[in-house]
Amino acid sequence: MWFELLILIIGIAYGFLHRGKEDKMGLLKMGALIGIVLGIIFGLLSIFTGIGIGIGVAGAIGIFIGIVILAIIFIVGVFIGDYLEGVIRK
Repeated sequence: MWFELLILIIGIAYGFLHRGKEDKMGLLKMGALIGIVLGIIFGLLSIFTGIGIGIGVAGAIGIFIGIVILAIIFIVGVFIGDYLEGVIRK
């Protein structure tokens, strides 16, 4: 819960401090890409070592979904930051 709140606050700060509108779709695509890569890496590590965050592919899928959710939370924060920037800096 605290980690998600921190991600939201970072997204708000990012949207507010960067002038102009942000490319939200680009941020979502990059977050999904990073989620896929990290999911594959951690999934393979848990398969080959037997230690880790999950049971092979299930762990990789779980990590991917978690990272995509965090990317979406970040983008919502960027939307809020862009909105606040527009309201405050008028």
